[in-house]
Parts: sequence; structure tokens; C-alpha cells
Amino acid sequence: MSSLLQNIDKERLPRHIAIIMDGNGRWAKEQGQDRLYGHYHGVESVRDIVEGCAELNIGYLTLYAFSTENWDRPEYEVVGLMELLVSTIRKEVESLHKNNIKLHVIGDLNMLPEYARQELKEALDITKDNTGLNLVMALSYSGRWELLNAVKSIANEVKANRLAVEEIDQTVLQRYLATSDFPDPELMIRTSGEYRISNFLLYQLAYAELYFTQVRWPDFRKENLYEAILDYQNRERRFGKTSDQLA
Repeated sequence: MSSLLQNIDKERLPRHIAIIMDGNGRWAKEQGQDRLYGHYHGVESVRDIVEGCAELNIGYLTLYAFSTENWDRPEYEVVGLMELLVSTIRKEVESLHKNNIKLHVIGDLNMLPEYARQELKEALDITKDNTGLNLVMALSYSGRWELLNAVKSIANEVKANRLAVEEIDQTVLQRYLATSDFPDPELMIRTSGEYRISNFLLYQLAYAELYFTQVRWPDFRKENLYEAILDYQNRERRFGKTSDQLA
């Protein structure tokens, strides 16, 4: 057993971990390959980290797989990413199901090509009754898109007299977010040395511990995950209170 794993306090695990999987393109460039090569190798990391979270009994893992801004990338990369997404889901769904992992997807799925939507629908259907790790894929997702959507939905409810303005509070807002079925992440990891959250879960990360690592996503493995969790466990989560109040 890894020494890092032995040091993790199983009683104080984050219930929800969110990851910005960054650095596939740069990793590929460093290997003298094109960007898609990096994305293909990134799948290996996804497999390893999903397994690591399932082994630790983490409740929720959200992976930022494709942002709404990623549609602006060169066409060959977008097409390649969509094909990779579909082939990966097709290959992995059986393993997810066997390991009792339930797949969820958040994002503007209307932007995905029909064949990708179909593949996702099947995978969601196959895993829908599973009770282990909840694996949330953020696809064609951005925090601003999500908040705008929630505001529009609430405005429609008010317009139709189904909701009074006075009733709108944080609980109501959360009901209209794409993540309404999930708890907020307590730990957000970003790989590849960038220090920003890039339009990811803007509302939900309000009190998350942010962990940044230089490791490129294709090199990120369970040991790196354990390091992030240990770092999280060494922090004091105060939620606006003082240390004395917590004590």
C-alpha cells in the first residue's frame, strides 16, 4: 500500500472532488506530438483517478472534460475530441457499470453532435441504478452558461406565476443549477500549473479548497490524487468563522 494512502484519514475525506484536467496539449507538445495525442493519453489518467476515488469511497467526482469555450478550438481537435469521447464511453461503460459507478453529465448537450448524445444517453441509462461513486462529466459546460440558464428558468417561473420574487433564495437558485442533485465540491484540483478556475462551477466552488499542481493531466495518477487529499486534510475549513469558534 502506498505510504501516502496510509496517511489519509478515511474519516475526513472530501465528499465531492472536482478536477480541471489541464495540460493534455502541452504534454503532447513536449513529446513532439500533436494535441490529440495528449487527449488520448489523458483518458488513462481519467481511468486511474476514477478508480482511485471509487476505492476511497468518495461520493462524487466531477471532471471538467470540455468547456463551452473549447468549441472555439481548431476543428480537427474538436472533432477528434468528440470521437475520443464517444469511443471512450463505449469502451468504459461496462467497467463503470461493473464497478457500481453512476455516470452523470452536465452542460449544454444540444451543442454535441447527435452520435455523441446517443452514446451518452445509452451510458447514462446503463449506469442509472448504480449506487457507488457518482461520476459527473462536465461537457460543453461553463459556469456562466449554467448561471444564465438558471436565471432564465427562474424568470420563466415568475412570469408564469409559479414562483414569487420574494420566494427566490439560495435554495431556489440551487434547484435550477445543473448540479442540483449533487453536493458542492469540497476540493477542486487543477493540473498543469495554471492558477484559475476557468469558468468551472463558479457558484459551487464558493467554499472549496483549491489545489494546483504542476503535473500535466496525462501524468496525473492516484499518488497525485492522494497528495491533493492530504493537502486538503491539512487545511482548516472555517466557512467564514474563526479558528476559536470551530474549536
